[in-house]
Amino acid sequence: MNILIIGAGFAGSVVARELAEAGHQILAVDRREHIAGNAFDVKDQHGILIHQYGPHIFHTNSERIFNYLSKYTEWYQYEHRVRGVVDGKEYPFPINRDTLNQLYDLDLTEEQASEYFEKVREPKEKVLTSEDVVLNSVGRDLYEKFFLNYTKKQWGLDPSKLKAGVAARIPTRTNTDDRYFTDTYQAMPLHGYTVMFENILDHPNIKIQLSTEFTDILKSNLIFDHIVYTGPIDAFYEFKFGHLPYRSLRFEHEHLSSQEWYQSVGTVNYPNNYEYTRITEFKHLTGQMHSSTSIVREYPTADGDPYYPIPRDENEVLFKKYKALADAEERVTFVGRLAEYRYYNMDQVVGAALNAADKILVRK
Repeated sequence: MNILIIGAGFAGSVVARELAEAGHQILAVDRREHIAGNAFDVKDQHGILIHQYGPHIFHTNSERIFNYLSKYTEWYQYEHRVRGVVDGKEYPFPINRDTLNQLYDLDLTEEQASEYFEKVREPKEKVLTSEDVVLNSVGRDLYEKFFLNYTKKQWGLDPSKLKAGVAARIPTRTNTDDRYFTDTYQAMPLHGYTVMFENILDHPNIKIQLSTEFTDILKSNLIFDHIVYTGPIDAFYEFKFGHLPYRSLRFEHEHLSSQEWYQSVGTVNYPNNYEYTRITEFKHLTGQMHSSTSIVREYPTADGDPYYPIPRDENEVLFKKYKALADAEERVTFVGRLAEYRYYNMDQVVGAALNAADKILVRK
């Protein structure tokens, strides 16, 4: 078959490779001038490997997905750590026993930390929103110090207006584990994400066309037996039912030539001050050695490229209208965060892409 794949990020690239391996001819197009989607990384003019679209930290509990990507990259072992700044001081985040002890000048044991959370939490009979999740877990003071204003900046909405799943992604710990993730596999592509994508797409049956709008391809005279679409589902249907709400980001990159390090860990959150939500220093993530350093500040915005589907019930209702159209398509497969309007992690996108490729191969 001749197959058109729209988007050369994780979803599109993995499907492309799987179908190419099965003998199909692939044209992968992307509106950007590079492959790898939002995971695109590149050395800046100072020689430091940066993530152009903000930090991408790989982690998964899936041996299958880790082994799959291991065919295309070596790994640098890295466990991500985050600090949250409250009243000018840094604290471990997600909240753990050290956070409590440092913030409140306590000396709690693990059992006492569990008792503390039980004492301050505001039990919710029904946990429906992100606010419910956090209040039910850690109570109001920690909610207001670490979550409330960060969420408002990140999503442009009060936590009480967001579905519970947003906050449920962030654990609360009674031990002193200060890793952001606890997944079995935590590592970064040794030579960067872009090199990994180059390896995934390096197949004689795959042709890549960049700086190309998918609408131009669809209006061309090219004939395809099947289309794999990884962009915003509402754009595919020309916003027939209206625009699905997405949250965007603006990135402010900065190089600091006079210092080797800027901060103590990979990412520092600023929940209550400044317009940006967090600062990431890339050398922590990549293990690169350099005499200077590069950082990025993230500013959530309402306008710009779509990054995060906004998880609200009314948005899900609108998405289901588009999904009904997508489900009726026989020659188009929709896969990925934007096409499925899901807040996927990278490993989840890879898993969805592998499943999508399997279904296409079985069908054909």
